[in-house]
Amino acid sequence: MTILNTVLLLCAIGIFVGITLFYVAKKFYIEENPLYDEVEAMLPGANCGGCGYPGCRKFAEKMVDSPTLEGLYCSVSGEKKMNEIGEFLGKSVQAKDMQVAVLRCAGACDKRTKQIAYEGISSCAFAASFYAGDTGCSFGCTGFGDCVAACQFGAMKMNPETHLPEIETSLCTACGQCVAACPKKLLEIRKTNKKDMKIYVACSNKDKGFVAKKACSVACIGCGKCQKVCAQDAITIVDSLAYIDASKCKLCRKCVEECPTGSIIETNFPPRKKKEESIN
Repeated sequence: MTILNTVLLLCAIGIFVGITLFYVAKKFYIEENPLYDEVEAMLPGANCGGCGYPGCRKFAEKMVDSPTLEGLYCSVSGEKKMNEIGEFLGKSVQAKDMQVAVLRCAGACDKRTKQIAYEGISSCAFAASFYAGDTGCSFGCTGFGDCVAACQFGAMKMNPETHLPEIETSLCTACGQCVAACPKKLLEIRKTNKKDMKIYVACSNKDKGFVAKKACSVACIGCGKCQKVCAQDAITIVDSLAYIDASKCKLCRKCVEECPTGSIIETNFPPRKKKEESIN
């Protein structure tokens, strides 16, 4: 009898609590804007955080609630889909330059001599927290592919020969997940142009010229030659390392020709015209 009474009492308490929660939820229910669901359905659902918000839902709410879409852009959706969302909401979408991820390290295996053998966990984040790297360059890629694992769009793969990640720009959405995953900050979301033409310094070594060159044959040595030939003031040198501002660069390629170590990369440009031999 005691057990039965206990069971009945617990059932009664459960029913009372359930009814109480039902009325409390009904009283304090906040009706959401139905546009949230519709805009969220138009987004890719990647929840990558590339827009700067924690998931597509929060980004959808921000787009609906904001008076304009200025500064709001989903790189995964792309220009066409963003314009569709803007038209649906009756708001104009701010045009945005095409962007892709680039690796600011060209230190392949044949460019950097191994000095030690690492036998720890195959994780860039783990390795970077315990040692500087297995080569003389403490700034270079560790090659364990944390960035590849972070990419949700299949835009990155590890090259088994160079031990460096490679980026398929046609698949890259510039979401920034690979940038966040790299403990050495070697990846950068960078402006590109038609046909993916871009110029950038593929090096992050801040050591002095001689030390950097000894550690990696394609390291930037901070010589300043590229800076001198740039008519757009697009190149700065800080801590013995050159950097090209994509917003100022006019893609003239003079810096590429001038670089003595080949640390400046140019992608998808047409072949250079051969200089005509002077006729004597």
